[in-house]
Amino acid sequence: MPHASAVLTGIQINGMCVLLAMLSFLVGIQESRAGIKMKKWKKYKETQLYRVPDASAYLYVTDFMTIDADGAPQAYHPDDTGLDALKHAGYPGTSWWKNVLVTDPDDQGKPYIVPSGKHSGYYLSMTSLRDRTKAVTDHARYVDAARVPYLVFPVTFSKIMGVGDLGDIGVAVNIATGCYSPFVVADIGPKNHPLGEVSIRLAERLGGKNVCPRMGLEKSLGDILYIIFPGSGKNYPWPHSKDRLDGIADNLLASIGGTERVMAWIHHPADIAAMLRQEPGKT
Repeated sequence: MPHASAVLTGIQINGMCVLLAMLSFLVGIQESRAGIKMKKWKKYKETQLYRVPDASAYLYVTDFMTIDADGAPQAYHPDDTGLDALKHAGYPGTSWWKNVLVTDPDDQGKPYIVPSGKHSGYYLSMTSLRDRTKAVTDHARYVDAARVPYLVFPVTFSKIMGVGDLGDIGVAVNIATGCYSPFVVADIGPKNHPLGEVSIRLAERLGGKNVCPRMGLEKSLGDILYIIFPGSGKNYPWPHSKDRLDGIADNLLASIGGTERVMAWIHHPADIAAMLRQEPGKT
């Protein structure tokens, strides 16, 4: 059998599910819960954020998850037959729909409807992260929730110093199963919303089945560990292909000890989840 480090070097961040029991056998992890010296950093609502030792990255665990369809060409339709409900875009009953749907250049009072092509007839939805080399009415300008794993920052969270910006990159891990995926911070969500809003694709890569933005998850995925690298978007500016995003995530993980160290943190799922949920003063 090859050495564990050689085996794990070949594992790429591609959303594959890896059984934790196999990983514990291969890696031979020696770190116990007491040996994981995370430093409490900030707290947002009920979620405690921790600094990764000797790194600029931070992490948190939450079992809360809602699904964002924004940026997907088929997200919203005038007949309310899109991936998501029109009410989730704020249309037509609110003024904030202009933060979600592209405004028709010829009629500022209505959303733009795609005139031709595969997704003709759909409203064009936006994300806060954009490829500004593309036209405002080009769906390629926005980050497709159905194809790209992305994370949403609530607007109140995004204003906290040091948490990162649009375009920053991270890795999410399903603690119970070992499914993991890179992600990009691609959208700003409602104020005071809990952490845990993700794109359709990120939910799928973490093990979600029949992911529906209208209804949420078919079944809860449990605790998800999010590792975020503030400032990484400046070093690796959007847009990225799938392979490039995977490669960037590999590099960023290597900067905090690599895949083996991350897997060491989740060797005992109940322990890591419990540790990261401890009340202040109990670490």
